[in-house]
Amino acid sequence: MNQFGGESVTYEGIGATKKWERIESYGPKFVENIVQAIARDILCYAMKTLRHCSIVMHIHDELVIEANPRMSLDAVCELMGRTPPWADGLILEAAGYTSLYYKKD
Repeated sequence: MNQFGGESVTYEGIGATKKWERIESYGPKFVENIVQAIARDILCYAMKTLRHCSIVMHIHDELVIEANPRMSLDAVCELMGRTPPWADGLILEAAGYTSLYYKKD
């Protein structure tokens, strides 16, 4: 049993002590990691669609890009909202804003 009263799984890996040890985990933690991995793969696919933009940085699910001023925000959002071929049926939508400098919106 884990601290939440459910079943737990253990595996060996590098723990909080930075040493090889047995680590305990549970289902929701595995789901969280899977979801984050898929979100990262979708972001990488979106980054590939922005061939004509310079990616300055990315923060979690956000990209900061430099683009030609003639490129519209709607065009950038359309490119980023494209569904990867391996995720057929997944509905994505991107939103953004333009600014002369980075700011957390």
